Amino acid sequence: MYTKKIEEDLNCGLRIGFKIFGGKWKMCILDAINNGFTRPAEIYRSMPDATLRVIEMQLAELLYFGVVDKYSEDVYPKKTEYRLTNLGKSILPILSQIDKWGTEHSAFVKERLQELDEVQ
Repeated sequence: MYTKKIEEDLNCGLRIGFKIFGGKWKMCILDAINNGFTRPAEIYRSMPDATLRVIEMQLAELLYFGVVDKYSEDVYPKKTEYRLTNLGKSILPILSQIDKWGTEHSAFVKERLQELDEVQ
């Protein structure tokens, strides 16, 4: 069995936060669900750069940690929806602040990324 070479410090709040919310698309998925895109295909369409497989994998992780709940109707075709739990809703104010920060600093970041592309 694989064991990690460096033990994770789960006494650090930042590391715990990154463990749950640190995936490339997780914050976007939570934002999409909060904005009413609850079915996997809807979430996928709202994030065209992500693959459906990756979205489904990250939804599974969020489900495992209790950030979202999964609801399935036994109809044809099967209808599956995801909703934020109270734990998931608790991160929304932080996501809002990250979005605000990103909007305020987007010009600077885009400029730096363009400079980086020119150097490489």
